[in-house]
Amino acid sequence: MIRTLAVSTLALGLAACATTQQTVDVAAPVQAGDSYYVKASAAVKARAAERAPKRAKNVILFVGDGMGIATITAARIYAGQVKGLDGESYQLAMDKLPWSAFSKTYTHDSQVADSAPTAVAMTAGIKSYNGSIGVTQAANLKDCTSAGTTGTTTLWEMAEAAGMATGVVSTATITHATPAATYAETVERDWENDAAISAEGKAAGCKDIAAQLVDWTKANGDGFEVILGGGRANFLPNTAADPEYPAQKGRRLDGRNLADEWKTQAANRTLVTDAAGFKAFNWTGDGQVFGLFEPSHMQYDLDRSKTETGEPSIAEMTTAAITRLSRNANGYVLMVEGGRVDHGLHAGDAQRALGDAAALDEAVAAAVAMTSAEDTLIIVTADHSHTLSMSGYPQRGNPILGLVKEGDKLTLARDGKPYTTLGFANGPGSICAAQPDGKWLCDRADLTNVDTTALGFRQQSLVPLGSETHGGEDVAIFAGGPGANLFSGTVEQNEIFHVMAQSLGLTR
Repeated sequence: MIRTLAVSTLALGLAACATTQQTVDVAAPVQAGDSYYVKASAAVKARAAERAPKRAKNVILFVGDGMGIATITAARIYAGQVKGLDGESYQLAMDKLPWSAFSKTYTHDSQVADSAPTAVAMTAGIKSYNGSIGVTQAANLKDCTSAGTTGTTTLWEMAEAAGMATGVVSTATITHATPAATYAETVERDWENDAAISAEGKAAGCKDIAAQLVDWTKANGDGFEVILGGGRANFLPNTAADPEYPAQKGRRLDGRNLADEWKTQAANRTLVTDAAGFKAFNWTGDGQVFGLFEPSHMQYDLDRSKTETGEPSIAEMTTAAITRLSRNANGYVLMVEGGRVDHGLHAGDAQRALGDAAALDEAVAAAVAMTSAEDTLIIVTADHSHTLSMSGYPQRGNPILGLVKEGDKLTLARDGKPYTTLGFANGPGSICAAQPDGKWLCDRADLTNVDTTALGFRQQSLVPLGSETHGGEDVAIFAGGPGANLFSGTVEQNEIFHVMAQSLGLTR
């Protein structure tokens, strides 16, 4: 929830810095008494006392949704091989960041997390329930109105109150769990529009996520300077045709055109819906921009149109966002989410997932090139993992999407059939299928003459599920810039918020 925060500007000489810097003293966020918040804050303060980190002016948080260790390794090899290089020794931009750690992703109620509370861990410094956004452990998930009394103040809201610029970029809908965690409070992450609430027959008084984005409380800054992603349908009424796909309509039942409302709330606001509008916007100016490039999620990077009427890449959106946000002398806070990494993995489609992970890394490279490690803290991490694995003993240089080969010969399993290096523990590519008599038969298809590198190939898995699940193991954190030295070893995921907030001087 965006609440009024007391802000005063103090000129302080920081012991951790070589020069005197400007800092802001912002009132504690409303969740400051939460037990997860208190413990994580203390842990980061203790490390800061030992390591004397420098103060950051800007923070960029990259989130590869579902980008676990196996996905990073496979994406590294994939990215190198696509460039015609040695994939195993190739370095991603995130690999080159000087500090790293493991992040523990469990939530208040689950060993294996979903994207909503793990995003909130990073944006608000707490752990909460699977399926909830922006609420503490005190929330009642059966009562949507409890969000009003168990809400949080996010780092983005704190930054706005402190006069900083803010932005959020995602290849998913901008109302999806991860980007929504920068501004929304709800006990149900799927309430991206009012129709979703109505469909579930929940109590009156609940506010959908799209409406929460547009109805920004003006006492706390003017809202995001940059919003770029998908999800137009959640902002348009069901009577309005989509601007790019006339046969499609919006999803809202309340008659509100939230896109138009956002545009007319203040002067110097621009709404863009395609690559042409994106390129036409003056990113070196001071206006606010809201980019909604698809009715639902943006396209996978490997499917994205390269024409003028297509969509900007995540690297292009990141470059544009940094250009615009950098105009604020007080600094900025930016989230960039590669949301479709997660979707590719859920679909059992490793190639599309790796394509989006590699595209996210291009955005990281762009950000590193545009910023200075002297004043900008860059963090690259994931909210959770997936069940993707790398197995067998493939020879060096074997295509990461290919069949396992040793000595240039196919490696056969005990069933006499070859198998791919990449596979899933569960999901839609299961080798088990229901039979007419109701029983299940597990029998692997013979992939000998199958092109497993073809776009759309679905890796084999074991447990049959319509959608592959998340994994529960720790994920990686890569970091560089002021405050990055606070990451090492294994940390709680919600400590990421506290590193960012303390590095910016927004918490004490």
